[in-house]
Amino acid sequence: MTLPPLLRSASFRLTLIYILLFGSSAAVLLGFLYWATAGTLSDQVDAIIEADIKGLAEQYEQRGTPGVAAIISERVRNDPGGRTVYLLTDPLRRPLVGNLSKWPTVAPDASGWIEFELQDRDAPDDEVYLARARPFVLLGGLNLLVGREVRELVRTRDMAIKAVIWGSAITLALALAGGIAMSRSTTRRIEAINQTSREIADGALDRRIPTRGTDDEFDRLAIQLNEMLDRNQSLMEGLRHVTDNIAHDLRTPLSRLRQTLESLDENGLSKTGRTTRIDRAIAEADGLLSVFNALLRITQIEAGGRRESFATIDIGEVMRDVAELYEPVAEEKNLSFSLRCDETTGIEGDRDLLFQAIGNLADNAVKYAPPGGSVTMHAADRTVTVSDTGPGIPEEAFEEVFLRFHRLETARSTPGSGLGLSLVEAVANLHNGEVKLEDNCPGLRAILTVG
Repeated sequence: MTLPPLLRSASFRLTLIYILLFGSSAAVLLGFLYWATAGTLSDQVDAIIEADIKGLAEQYEQRGTPGVAAIISERVRNDPGGRTVYLLTDPLRRPLVGNLSKWPTVAPDASGWIEFELQDRDAPDDEVYLARARPFVLLGGLNLLVGREVRELVRTRDMAIKAVIWGSAITLALALAGGIAMSRSTTRRIEAINQTSREIADGALDRRIPTRGTDDEFDRLAIQLNEMLDRNQSLMEGLRHVTDNIAHDLRTPLSRLRQTLESLDENGLSKTGRTTRIDRAIAEADGLLSVFNALLRITQIEAGGRRESFATIDIGEVMRDVAELYEPVAEEKNLSFSLRCDETTGIEGDRDLLFQAIGNLADNAVKYAPPGGSVTMHAADRTVTVSDTGPGIPEEAFEEVFLRFHRLETARSTPGSGLGLSLVEAVANLHNGEVKLEDNCPGLRAILTVG
């Protein structure tokens, strides 16, 4: 027989363990209460009997048999209900005085106590009740039995036993009900995750795991999973975007490469012309290879494959090396180029990747700044800022330009593949940092921060 899914779930098995532990704890507690209650009452009864025996023994020493007999007779008269049991016998255990007709036939226990049944003659059904007593031998061989009926003690014990049984049963029932409710709640939360996972697997990449706003472990798990799904969706959209842009942006250079190679078969083509076209084809192939190398490097960086080459570096020194490379280029374009390095902090990172990332920002600034404009590079603490006075980028496109192969229409006439800022963002993420763009009024300000 197949069990229902709820009974086969891990949460239900944990619930059973919880019930057993909780039930056992409750049973131990109730058992202790029973032992404490019944034991205390029993000790009180024993103490009263012991004190009674001690008093009668003292009276026997002072007044002898007649005196003890008189005391017992008086006590029996004053206790018509028979709550206290007395019997004084001769050495042959023949009754002399008391409210018992004969000596009980029950043998004493290891502590010298006996328990025996008596009939309540005043009760309509001759109710049988239990008495607890202790025999005592007086000087001269007389036997004295002093005890008390323990009906209240027995009732208390019975009530305590019933309380333990019912308390344990109710505790287990409540624990079972609470455990099942908790198990169902847990199962529903897990099923919501499973349902969302199935929908995403079926193609609904925008689906997210619902949260309840309770900030419990399930909500925190859902938030983490949703962040992962957001990242995966972003990567999938980026891949789709890359695929589309590869199809559009690489089709033109591939077509030119094919046409160049086909033109090598033209009749009457001179050796110089052939060499020129071969060089052109090689240049086109080199351009395509550089694009694919850039793609591979971005993929490698995003996978964290360069962390093994991390070392302690000074970002200010990297900044100065980049400025040394691009300052002559800026001067050829009649640009004002300035560098300012405030106090910087040593960081753990890949020097080559940071050099390339900062170099890409400097290259864009020099490329788009108009003649007579300016390019400013500034390093402080863990932040690098590269500013220019070029045409800038519309604020609504600040996020889009980090997509691979994404190029604004105004930039399509300039050389480039649209991968520079994508690599900068990948390097920033690898170093637990970020890159953001701001309006420089005029121009663009790129701010790279590393961890």
